[in-house]
Amino acid sequence: MEPHGHSHEHRNEHHHGHEHEHGHGHPQGHWSSLRHLLRPHSHDAADRLDSTLETSAEGLRTLWISLVVLALTAGVQAVVVALSGSVALLGDTVHNLADALTAVPLGLAFLLGRRAANRRYPYGYGRAEDLAGVAVVAVVAASAVFAAVTAVHRLLHPQPVGQLWAVVGAALVGCLGNEWVARYRIGTGRRIGSAALVADGLHARTDGLASLAVLLGAAGSAADWRLADPVVGLVITGAILLVLRSSAREVGRRLMDGVDPALLDVAERELRAVQGVYGVGALRLRWIGHSLRAEADVLVDGSLTVAAGHQVAEAAEHALIRAVPRLRAATVHLDPYT
Repeated sequence: MEPHGHSHEHRNEHHHGHEHEHGHGHPQGHWSSLRHLLRPHSHDAADRLDSTLETSAEGLRTLWISLVVLALTAGVQAVVVALSGSVALLGDTVHNLADALTAVPLGLAFLLGRRAANRRYPYGYGRAEDLAGVAVVAVVAASAVFAAVTAVHRLLHPQPVGQLWAVVGAALVGCLGNEWVARYRIGTGRRIGSAALVADGLHARTDGLASLAVLLGAAGSAADWRLADPVVGLVITGAILLVLRSSAREVGRRLMDGVDPALLDVAERELRAVQGVYGVGALRLRWIGHSLRAEADVLVDGSLTVAAGHQVAEAAEHALIRAVPRLRAATVHLDPYT
């Protein structure tokens, strides 16, 4: 029997408690049933685009709402920076502003990801999201450099900090605003499978912790220790570098087609459980934007007819779609088993 390649696009939503929805989006009724019999499992570009639009719309909504919240937070802090001259709060304000601006490249990536695949980009435009992740890492790095330079300058030229109660209030506003945005971005990012959005959420969470550090600087200034403010500024820089490291690692894995090995274990186990599959050969998963694609080689009885082999391939494909979260498409290749 000649090797058989078979590929379909599917929608797959993953919920906690290992519940999965595997819907094909076929309308109900006798006519649709007849049409489904004549053209089973026909998932065209429109079906795939609908799924992409859903996740992209959710990502865009999260980005714009978090941008507004962070912009308001940075605005309140900027006013207090002008009144107090706190370099620690200045570093936190700049970092919050940079975090808000990262919504721009991510938003553009989500919009670009909505475009349907074509002959030049047969896998679609999902990789734009990974490029946006690189932009996020670059912004985080730039804000770390700015915070460090400002803090070192203040260490060399100490100045008193005024309006300490206003600094304390601005620090609390920054902490609450960033933590809310962090939870929102991380939750959405994990739900739609966006590593860039999760990285941006972790970035916001670190900003919230940095805002709390500003309180330490205000306390030191109240105790008449002029170096407290720039020292806390350096601490904030260290926190920024930590989130930079984790974000760069996550985005780098996506660019290198890295996946969680546990997903491969699940996929292989499900394939081996399919009736008619005698073994699993090469098995690959890769992220394209916030969706997974799979390629699998399975061993089947070499005497099977083409129709019977097609049924095994389709069963294997459906098993993968059901078991692996965020998996949108799978290509199953059949090899004869002797």
